[in-house]
Amino acid sequence: MPSTQIKICGITRVEDASAIADSGVDAVGLVFYRYSSRSVDCARAREIVATLRPFTSAVALFLDPTQEEVEEVLTNVPVDVLQFHGREPARFCESFGRRWIKAAGMAGDADITAIAAAYPGAAGMLVDAHPPGAAGGTGVSFDWERLPSEREFRLVLAGGLHAGNVADGIRRVRPDAVDVSSGVERTKGCKDAQLVREFIEEVRRGDRNTYSGHN
Repeated sequence: MPSTQIKICGITRVEDASAIADSGVDAVGLVFYRYSSRSVDCARAREIVATLRPFTSAVALFLDPTQEEVEEVLTNVPVDVLQFHGREPARFCESFGRRWIKAAGMAGDADITAIAAAYPGAAGMLVDAHPPGAAGGTGVSFDWERLPSEREFRLVLAGGLHAGNVADGIRRVRPDAVDVSSGVERTKGCKDAQLVREFIEEVRRGDRNTYSGHN
C-alpha cells in the first residue's frame, strides 16, 4: 500500500524538532526567508538538524534568494533538499547540485501542469494556496479539484492542511507527500507534539482508506 510522505514545515525551535524527530515524519522544513515569522538563521537551523533521525530529510525553504544566500545555507547547514517559493527560474534552482522542490501558488488561475513543465528537473511540485511568487504558511486551502488526477510529476499537497482534512485531501488528490505548518501549531511558529501526532494518524488513515479500496 502506498504511504504518503509527511513534511512538517516552519520548524523554529529545537525542542519542537526533538519531539517531531520521534514521530516518524519524513522531512522537516526550515525557512530561510527573513520576512517570514517562521524564519531561522544558520545557527538555529544547525541545532534543529542535529536532532533529526538519520533518514529524516532537512529541507531549506527560500523565496527569491540570491545565489550567495543559498550557498551560505549550504555551507553552514547540512540540508538535503532545497525548496523554492518565489519566481526562481529552473536554471537557478538546478545550479546548486541538490535535489529541489518548486512551490506553485494556486491563487487565481495558476495551472500546475504548465508550471511543472517549466521545472522538469524538480524532485516535486508543491502546491499551496498563496498567490504565485508569495510565501505559504497562511493556513488557507484551495480547490483541490483544480489538480489533475493524471500527472507526470510528484505532487506535494500543502495549504491549510490539518488533522481534520488531510485524510480527505489524500483521498481526493492522492499526492506523493503532504506538507503542514500552521495546521500543527497552537501559536505561530511553535509546533504542538499532540497536533503532529494527530496529523500523522490522519495521514495514515487516509492512506488506508484510499489505497486499500475502502473509500
